[in-house]
Amino acid sequence: MRALLTPEIARGMGIVLLRPGADLMPIFTSGRVLVELPPASMAHLATGALPPARQPLAEDTELAGFFRHEDVIRVAGGTPSLERWLMKHDGGCQYSVGDWHHEELTTFRHEPGAIRVCWHCDNVLRGQHTQRLAEIAQSNVIAWVIEMARVALGFDDSHALTLPELCWWALREEVTHALPNSITRRALRLPAEPIHSVTRESDLVPSAPVTEILRAKAGRAGAAAKCRSSEEVLAEQQPQLLALKVDPESPESYMLRPKRKRWANEKYTRWVKAQQCACCNQQADDPHHLIGHGQGGMGTKAHDLFVLPLCRKHHDELHRDPVAFEEKYGSQLELIFRFLDRALAIGVLA
Repeated sequence: MRALLTPEIARGMGIVLLRPGADLMPIFTSGRVLVELPPASMAHLATGALPPARQPLAEDTELAGFFRHEDVIRVAGGTPSLERWLMKHDGGCQYSVGDWHHEELTTFRHEPGAIRVCWHCDNVLRGQHTQRLAEIAQSNVIAWVIEMARVALGFDDSHALTLPELCWWALREEVTHALPNSITRRALRLPAEPIHSVTRESDLVPSAPVTEILRAKAGRAGAAAKCRSSEEVLAEQQPQLLALKVDPESPESYMLRPKRKRWANEKYTRWVKAQQCACCNQQADDPHHLIGHGQGGMGTKAHDLFVLPLCRKHHDELHRDPVAFEEKYGSQLELIFRFLDRALAIGVLA
């Protein structure tokens, strides 16, 4: 806690008197306190407790995509953590339309996060998706991620998080892939890449992504890292991919009646569970294994490859009545095909 106080000076006695008020008295109960002159930036503030530091990173438009990234939201605690954070903070309904708001507050989810509203506005807005609601939700996500990063790095609310500190937090949480290239170049003070005029696509030579350079610098001594080429940096990185082994001449392929083996991969199903529900785009709870279509019989389960991210509500709905589910949301085969196509396209499966 910090405070901006106006002193009363008794020069003849050499005493300085302060009047903090009851709310600020805890500052003086721990023993010594630090006294310093206020900076010019505090000249407009009223006497009393100082508000949390303004976070300039929240206003950086180049970072908006990083804060909205699903992996960043996941490592910061997930949407449930964001909702608890919103309810703990002081403030009323964030949808300031109308003259009357209910005294009870709740939250409802809206891409890319959640919004704190009163019960009345919750009934009015539930299920709506508008640009204004998206802006409020994005502002909440940005403020929440910055606070989670600040707390994780051991700073109090008087600290304005810097770009290098945010990049270090992203490196610790292994989400540097979500950082825009321009941001990591700024953090590392790297010059902008020159644009070379080329006439053929084959003449393009891609450089190492800055996020890879950032990981390389964190894992090695600075002098050794600087003298290596971009190709060497890329060669040393361990790809975060799930490889599928291909063996066209497996021993079982020569058997008349080979014993079937179920393909299981906990790493892949754990990733599937962290994705959005294929039906409602909310956070998934389960990796659903294909049932019907010749799969998922008595005492068996489909391969872990044939899975689909579903929230608990839609997972229960599917198992309760697969036919009705497929009539409403589409065939499981089609949904799994689309999900597999995405997993292959973004490099999760390789």
